[in-house]
Amino acid sequence: MEVEFTGESSLQYAGDAVVVGVHKGAPATGVAAEVNAALDGLLHRLIESREITGKQSEMTIIHTWGKLPSPRVAVVGLGEVWRDPLLAVRHAAGAAARTLRDRGCRRVGMALHLQVPQAVRLEQAVRAIVEGAYFGLYRGGEWKSEQEWPDELAQLSLLGVSEDASDPVAVVGRAGRLAGEVTNYARRLVNQPPNEMTPSRLAQDAAEIADAVGLEVDTLDPDQIRTLGMGAFAAVARGSEEPARLIVLRHRGRREGPRVAFVGKGLTFDSGGLSLKPSEKMSRMKSDMAGGAAVLAAMLAVGEMKLDLDLIGIVPATENLPSGRAFRPDDVVKALNGKTIEIVSTDAEGRLLLADALAYACQLGATHIVDVATLTGACIIALGHVSAGVMGNDSALVEAVLDAGERAGERMWRLPLFPEYRSQLDSNIADLKNVGGRPAGAITAGWFLREFVGETAWVHIDIAGTAWNEKDEPHHVEGGTGAGTRTLIALAEHMAGGEA
Repeated sequence: MEVEFTGESSLQYAGDAVVVGVHKGAPATGVAAEVNAALDGLLHRLIESREITGKQSEMTIIHTWGKLPSPRVAVVGLGEVWRDPLLAVRHAAGAAARTLRDRGCRRVGMALHLQVPQAVRLEQAVRAIVEGAYFGLYRGGEWKSEQEWPDELAQLSLLGVSEDASDPVAVVGRAGRLAGEVTNYARRLVNQPPNEMTPSRLAQDAAEIADAVGLEVDTLDPDQIRTLGMGAFAAVARGSEEPARLIVLRHRGRREGPRVAFVGKGLTFDSGGLSLKPSEKMSRMKSDMAGGAAVLAAMLAVGEMKLDLDLIGIVPATENLPSGRAFRPDDVVKALNGKTIEIVSTDAEGRLLLADALAYACQLGATHIVDVATLTGACIIALGHVSAGVMGNDSALVEAVLDAGERAGERMWRLPLFPEYRSQLDSNIADLKNVGGRPAGAITAGWFLREFVGETAWVHIDIAGTAWNEKDEPHHVEGGTGAGTRTLIALAEHMAGGEA
């Protein structure tokens, strides 16, 4: 899809449809009021009759019958006036793009960015809309043998915006397009069936990313993983016949300053190992590599943008399966940093992969580490499917991640790492256990990871509840969400000094 900027208004644009928004329980205002006047008060009459309610992402298509250059006006709900305006227009843009694409529209003009409060910068609104539109246009279903889909949306025009390519709004819009594209790339990775998306295939995708945007890539095989001393990672990988891979991508931007590492959990399928999951819990476990997908997608974006930042992306990739070679409850394994771990549950395997990957990031000289993982069901209990959980040992980096998440439209909430929680990981025979019991399960998992970063500034993002969408919604389809991708990109922009 081409994204363009035009000074034309909604009353001048001559595409297939114009998109404006209305809030719940409120009259048409701003550009929507202008369209309403051109249509002889039709929007107001539909609002008064409750045909249009303004509910978030509600879509109403109105034919203009020659009263506007565009034959259709798409009125999309923006929800309550008091709600997060950027999240509202992001979801509205996705719903509008998806609906109009499916109605056969090829050229669409949007004016939603002109309907955000004045306190919101125009650049932020434009980026949110472009990202939201791309998010809504993702179809999924790549493995369907018969696909009868209408043509794709060819052009999205942002109305009432300078057409100068060097204008900050246009620059941010292009960044939004890239963020939207790579988020959908992460979604495609997560949605792949596990018989296709093996650790070796994930490593192949990483190599293709590196080749496309000029990143360095190094992939370690099982022998190299064991030789390095990654006993925790190697233990998880033993149960599968698919060889594990440690994927390392590097973007060399700034030679001085922070060296940042993004670490993503890459469990391409998780059966729970010998601590076998119930069958109903095993479905969708192909999404357990969503953190790794987010890291690969973010590295793709950073390489494309050529950010002035030294950034390393690390993805430990394997399967967790039961077999005669699989690791067991009661085993003790030694991680890369020398700490020993008593295995309580083999279904708490993601933290074992991350333990070695985090220690490796420290060995590579990272000064700041952010890991992303579908780590705990406990985080879903705590925050549901609305928000990711965030923990860290450095308040400045935690705040930077939370701010990046807010700008990216990804809800996140900080959980505490009070020292009292650490005792739940105490072991009688090793340095620590891999499970701290049911109370505060998400937090004790975070405490476990903290043991492997030393004094390095580190933040953990638990996306267990946000990585997968169980049902179709107006602004996106069922399946992988690409959770964490846009937050990592926004954080990288911030740390490179070029955030929107």
